[in-house]
Amino acid sequence: MPFSMDQLQVFTVVVETGSFSAAARHLGKTQSTISSAIANLEIDLGVALFDRTSRNPALTQAGRTLLTEAHAVLERCLSLEAHAASLADANPVELTLAIEIPYNTVMPVLVDFEREFPYVDLTIRNPTYGDVSDLVKRGEANLGVAFAQPGYPPELTFVQLGKLIMAHVTHPAHPLASLDAVTFADLHAHRRLAFSAHADKLPTTEYLRATRTWQAESYLALMEMVSNGLGWATLPRQLIREALAKGELVELQLAAYPYTDWLVGVDLLWRAAGQCSRAERWLRQRFQQHMIFEVGAGGQKTVR
Repeated sequence: MPFSMDQLQVFTVVVETGSFSAAARHLGKTQSTISSAIANLEIDLGVALFDRTSRNPALTQAGRTLLTEAHAVLERCLSLEAHAASLADANPVELTLAIEIPYNTVMPVLVDFEREFPYVDLTIRNPTYGDVSDLVKRGEANLGVAFAQPGYPPELTFVQLGKLIMAHVTHPAHPLASLDAVTFADLHAHRRLAFSAHADKLPTTEYLRATRTWQAESYLALMEMVSNGLGWATLPRQLIREALAKGELVELQLAAYPYTDWLVGVDLLWRAAGQCSRAERWLRQRFQQHMIFEVGAGGQKTVR
């Protein structure tokens, strides 16, 4: 490549400022240096970029065409420099997050991360096999955001980020939907549709056990099963707000807790041992600053 990035920068600045002298002032160079850079660039490219017959240089047709290319090359060079700087700062090429809660609750954190670390790729994993704590423990995820479990392996550290509401729901045509108050015995008499990663691990799930249970490895699968009248399920209310508002699902009112939402904590998990990159530390701190909550039946936020 005979031409340099400096020449391309001079070319674009001359166009932006309107003259060689203005470009020289802008770049802190002499006018002769600017003129030489443009002349050498024209020689290297083999075309005239400016028509110099008027007082101020005007772009030729070739100059207008190549200006777009010059901007693109400079932008890619700046991107290359920024990407290299990110790697030089010991940031990883990629981070993996395991998230099982509704994604809308963590999007503000991810938006901020993109602005702060645009060259660190993120992979979001849903715990298809096993729960989030397993993925973090095995090193398959750097951080995990999950509904709180009663006990974690000693290899993990956790902090609570907030609380979300779990709702017991079914299809409007399901027999349970016609009951004003649903007892545990009523629930036990019908098929339960459970999230397999922690079907029996969430607090108070011992009250929800049924003689017939179908399990699924994703909440979306459970939603489809409930929507087709196959049973009742306990789902994050944040995930099904629209379906509830449209009447596509019916929330069951438990007789034992008529005025109480079922709140489940949300935890951030990471491995206790080992070093982490600046990007991972930043993400961990940003998650802890972010309050995960929703408004409960009493109009209060479910804050931690």
